[in-house]
Amino acid sequence: MPRIPSNGVSASSKPRILRVGIIGCGEVAQVIHIPTLNFLSHCYRITFLCDISLQALEHCAKKIPGAAPSTTTDPEELCSSPDVDVVLVCNANAYHVEHGLLALKHDRHCFIEKPLALNFRDVDRIIEAEKASEGNVFVGTMRRYAAAFLDALEEVGGFEKILYARIRDIVGPNANSVSQSATYPVRFSDFTDEDIRELLRRDTDIEEQALGTEFGVPVTPKSRWMLRLLGGLGTHDLSAMREIVGMPQSVAGAVLTFPGIFSVLFQYGGFPVAYESGLHSVPEFDAHIEVYSQDKIIRVNYDTPYIKGLPITMTVRERVGEAVWQERTIRKTYEDAYTLQFLELYSCIINNRTPKTSATDARKDIELFQMILRAGAETYKAEAVASNGEVSGVH
Repeated sequence: MPRIPSNGVSASSKPRILRVGIIGCGEVAQVIHIPTLNFLSHCYRITFLCDISLQALEHCAKKIPGAAPSTTTDPEELCSSPDVDVVLVCNANAYHVEHGLLALKHDRHCFIEKPLALNFRDVDRIIEAEKASEGNVFVGTMRRYAAAFLDALEEVGGFEKILYARIRDIVGPNANSVSQSATYPVRFSDFTDEDIRELLRRDTDIEEQALGTEFGVPVTPKSRWMLRLLGGLGTHDLSAMREIVGMPQSVAGAVLTFPGIFSVLFQYGGFPVAYESGLHSVPEFDAHIEVYSQDKIIRVNYDTPYIKGLPITMTVRERVGEAVWQERTIRKTYEDAYTLQFLELYSCIINNRTPKTSATDARKDIELFQMILRAGAETYKAEAVASNGEVSGVH
């Protein structure tokens, strides 16, 4: 029997090529997904594109080698096409659930960019639809597939006791990295005022459902901004935190600064975890996960994902003698996390495995959003009272 590598590709037989339809031809598709899938041509072929912008469709179609992909402005046309095995949803967050449901309705596997959803109502719709579908959901939290992160999981799993952990993700403008990515993305504006109004309506419904109805948090500009930030940048951090140290018991305290950098202190059984994140204007990418035991400290160092090939490393600091200390930095591979993520998606589909970044797993992120935002509820209550003399969404 030929050996099957971890990516599901046989060493001696021609692999099955999965046909991919992409919904959303914006920056992430142009900078990340289309180039990565093109590089992985032994596993994937892009056959269909969908976007509300005809100009974006024309632009992205030219980026795909070989036969030109089909294009459409109708997501259901893509999802129902016999030329699509996997639907990649990477458009505006407000449409992730709706278009994931379309893919599952037509029994297609779907890769959905993070955040899968921002409230329990919507993530539960996806979970229920997946049960009735032949397709599976894979959520795009790629940092959890980095080789250094997988090595860190093994190291931390061998700790006798965790003493402390720190999750840090403070970054400058993405535009600085994107402009140096050599992918030359283009933004298009051939959409209608009605398209903008519909997106705003969906965002408003999602945020009010999460904050007011489910979390019991005042619905204010600041709480909306924090929910969006947690769903965007925060999903990477919180999802990886859950995998390496588990779910916290509670939030011991939170300073949810708007705008800027915020801090959360999680209470675990016997140790604290500090989470600090936010945005500023310095063009840097400062992101890591660090876990402490009595004799060893494990750190995963992330760099911007928009520049392909920047290494993600694991640093080990440990006591090796009575008074001897050593530090090692390990770079196992230059393969970026997006590439490793898509190889794992391929393996899950070919081998009929459930991914670790499933819809059910993503529901835990929303539980963390709820815990964090409830910890800042008093701030939002004061904001609501100052703005209109009353509070909405507080239970």
